[in-house]
Amino acid sequence: GTVVTWGDGWRGGDSSSVQKQLKGVQEIHASSGAFAAILADETVVTWGDPDSGADSRRVQSELHHVQQIAANKGAFAALRTDGSVVT
Repeated sequence: GTVVTWGDGWRGGDSSSVQKQLKGVQEIHASSGAFAAILADETVVTWGDPDSGADSRRVQSELHHVQQIAANKGAFAALRTDGSVVT
């Protein structure tokens, strides 16, 4: 699917920095100031406030084969198809 965002850009309302990556979006999850999208290829794209979980660079190499994402106020956790969890 296509993603359209609006509102406070710092809190995810501006997805222009990741728009080219947002292809085949299956699900979107939100923390207090960030979003995480699971794509059709089971990878994850994040955007918004880094302090709310948007900065996934540290774990990006592990964000594949993701089937589910959970969020709280300032973080995300991803459940992979092998049963492992990425935080």
